[in-house]
Amino acid sequence: MIFLIIFLFGLASGSFLNVVILRLGTKKSFLGGRSHCPNCKKIISWYDNIPVLSFLILKARCRQCDKKISWQYLVIEIATALIFVLLYFNFGLSFKFFSYVVFVSFLIIIFVYDLKHYLILDKVSLPAMVVAFVANLILGLSLFNLIIGALIGGGFFAAQYFISKGKWVGGGDIRLGILMGLILGWQLLLVALFLAYLIGAIFGLSLIALNKKKMSSQVPFGPFLTVATLVSLIYGQVILNWYLRLLYV
Repeated sequence: MIFLIIFLFGLASGSFLNVVILRLGTKKSFLGGRSHCPNCKKIISWYDNIPVLSFLILKARCRQCDKKISWQYLVIEIATALIFVLLYFNFGLSFKFFSYVVFVSFLIIIFVYDLKHYLILDKVSLPAMVVAFVANLILGLSLFNLIIGALIGGGFFAAQYFISKGKWVGGGDIRLGILMGLILGWQLLLVALFLAYLIGAIFGLSLIALNKKKMSSQVPFGPFLTVATLVSLIYGQVILNWYLRLLYV
């Protein structure tokens, strides 16, 4: 029963995250005002705003103008729900679970917005840094661990930024690196960075092999970093222990 409750909570949270992502590039607050169709601007009734169910009933089209609704809404709702269930499975109903739910919510926003707009907004990453820092101190991570993690994460991308004069990474990646360090601590940050470049390389080479991208094509790196952070948040210690055992065999 509790898994179902967590899943439904995840669906509702995913629906809210969709609103946040949609309104980030506008002056409209995501805390106020009812949802409306991006095309015809008409208010969406509550029965057309039920996560997943309304999308399926309406067959991915607005009831008013018949404009197609992006699959982004459905994917984010389901993905958020599944991730929340995974967090509950690993950490139970604890302060760590609720802290990680907030961390993941920020990561999902960054993932989608960077994927769509090639941009990581300070209005997302900076509040996330504060939340991660405070929550992890409460969870027992040492101040030293968090500061070193932030310095390594930010410094790693800052060095690339200045060496390439902004061609390799953007300023948003530097702030995301700091956020990763504050979420994971310095040891798991190293795991996340390794995973991010591994996932990015596999994905990039696959697109090139399928003639979807060229070597010179731009691909936002934020999505790979956020996915790697999520994986490291849940399984990073397992991956790190496995690697250390290999070294000492």
